[in-house]
Amino acid sequence: MLHNLFIRNKSLYLQKMQLSFKAIGLATFFCSNTIVQAEETSQAIKLPEIIITSTPFHDRSELNMTQPTTVIHGDNLRRKREVSLGDTLSTELGVASTSFGSGAGRPIIRALDGPRIQVLENSISTLDISSLSPDHAVTVETLNAAQIEILRGPATLLYGGGATGGIVNAVTGRIPNQLFNSLKGNFEVRGNTATEERTGAFNLNRSFGQTSWSIGGFKRKTGDYDIPGQANIDQGANNEKNVVKNSAVDSQGGAIGGSYVGERGFFGGSISLLESKYGIPTPERPTIDLTQARYNLAGELDNPLIGLRKMKVRMGYNDYKHNELESDGEIATRFKNRELETRVEFLHSPIAGLKGLFGIQFQDRTFSALGEEAIVPITKSRSTGFFLIEERNWNNFRFEFGGRYEYATRDPQNNIDRPREFGLFNGSASALWNFAQDYNVGLTATHGQRAPAIEELYVNGPHHATGTFQTGDPTLHKEATNNFDFSLSKTSGLMKWKVNAFYNRFNNYIFLRNIDINGDGIADRVDDDGELDPQGEFQALNMTQTDATFYGAEAEVIFTLKPDNLDLRLFTDYVRGKLNQNNGNVPRTTPQRFGLEANYKIGRWAANLTTIHVLRQNKRAELETSTPSYTLLNLEASYRIKETKSNGIRLFVQGRNLLDEEIRVHTSFLKNFAPLPGRALVAGIRGDF
Repeated sequence: MLHNLFIRNKSLYLQKMQLSFKAIGLATFFCSNTIVQAEETSQAIKLPEIIITSTPFHDRSELNMTQPTTVIHGDNLRRKREVSLGDTLSTELGVASTSFGSGAGRPIIRALDGPRIQVLENSISTLDISSLSPDHAVTVETLNAAQIEILRGPATLLYGGGATGGIVNAVTGRIPNQLFNSLKGNFEVRGNTATEERTGAFNLNRSFGQTSWSIGGFKRKTGDYDIPGQANIDQGANNEKNVVKNSAVDSQGGAIGGSYVGERGFFGGSISLLESKYGIPTPERPTIDLTQARYNLAGELDNPLIGLRKMKVRMGYNDYKHNELESDGEIATRFKNRELETRVEFLHSPIAGLKGLFGIQFQDRTFSALGEEAIVPITKSRSTGFFLIEERNWNNFRFEFGGRYEYATRDPQNNIDRPREFGLFNGSASALWNFAQDYNVGLTATHGQRAPAIEELYVNGPHHATGTFQTGDPTLHKEATNNFDFSLSKTSGLMKWKVNAFYNRFNNYIFLRNIDINGDGIADRVDDDGELDPQGEFQALNMTQTDATFYGAEAEVIFTLKPDNLDLRLFTDYVRGKLNQNNGNVPRTTPQRFGLEANYKIGRWAANLTTIHVLRQNKRAELETSTPSYTLLNLEASYRIKETKSNGIRLFVQGRNLLDEEIRVHTSFLKNFAPLPGRALVAGIRGDF
């Protein structure tokens, strides 16, 4: 019987795969014919350049990167905005989200998450504790971001050796680096029927003499969001229907910044404050009450010394804390994180055709968790990193290479666990070949080493927000990875496309493993003390290490069916994560996805149709549940009521999850009892001036 069921499921899976490929094939054939006809009467068009601020070279754009990169900005960013950063980016190629309710969601890139993904705000770490646990929010507000950059390759060496999966940089421009001839800014107001969201945000920039100033803020309030069907896959009598309880969010924040802008550079600072209170939709229904004060300095100076073209200084200091509240309002745990990060970069003059930079980075962090869930001891972490990145152009080739050495320490203050020291080396090399006009092929090789995070070393105890009892390993070795990334792209014309393929081999890959002491195929349950209890509140997880392999591919093609009016985008991504120990699978790996996006513009009107089909994830870790396939269908229509030189004022209305699908995200700890919101109407107004 089980054999027949397996055969039927496999057959159904293959049929879906065949239908998906046939659909993309038919669309490609149709669009190719249309484009051939269009190219006979239209000139080839080029994508507009989008400057990436997190790369080491100021003149680098999205079109001439040697490694795969993504930049989301403008109407594309506005359309995809969600409460969390991870959910905002979750439809990008190779990107998923931890999706821990409405209030928390961290980016996952090619199935790598946590400390392997470095999240930045204006090229300095967010300095929060979002990598500690998926219920901890990223302190980046996407409403105040002008663009969000996703980057891999040599440029990641600037920001820390742990970014083996890549970096995500939110650009807010809080410290202006230019003078403004007039008042510049934007505002946005929006609402959502499924989440009862009421949100508003603004950003303003103005110059007075040689000084520039910025101010911005936001306010967001949502309720418990609506879903189709039941929240918990356990069909119990007390199961909630059509709503995910304790999923509301109430957050607000503001920032002010200023700088002096001269002929040779600028120097300035900013202060930002954030408050967020959001529910965790687990059966225990805890709430997180978060506050953060962040202080930043930034400056650039042209030609500071002979042989140096530019010096850049970035510094950030953070005073972060959050209380985890039980359902009765009592404080279970107080988390605090004080962290300082400073980075200095020197861009040198060309030497033998090499253009590049070198620099140094310091990080100092004190983390504490006090109270009922004090599962990680007070720990001081420090690191010092030295980095060098160079590039060389030769005929139709460009080469980039770099290295970073970092010395990191972990020093627990509990007089029980011993401190650890790590010497880390990271290196990367890439090449881009323009083998024909508008055609590029790229290859990137990266070796990375990462020190275990403090939670991986020292965690020991119950965590109500994730419903788990986690045990760390203070003897963990540093994690090492060797990654190869291949890309092929066509960057202009009426049909543009790109293909990325990657292979990533880990030594001593660190992950949380489900425990099954009895060997009955069911994850062990334990009580508050970690003792086995079939009715226990917590699932037992252990930090462990083994070798692992990740491989996969991403592809997209954009057809310009009618220049400046109609384009069609088809895309897919796939990642496979395998543990080399007993041939197991990496937990919570992103399923394969297929997508279609159509954009139409005429006059002041614009429309977007996006549909994404996510396959069932059967490649699961031991004791992990599968998640069914689903199709997400979103539609937007917008109208620009007033046009200005900057952009104008736009009214928009969106239909999200129009098929009212039950969407359970495989990468989420909450997939069994907190699906994503059901059918929703989103409406708002956006102004740029």
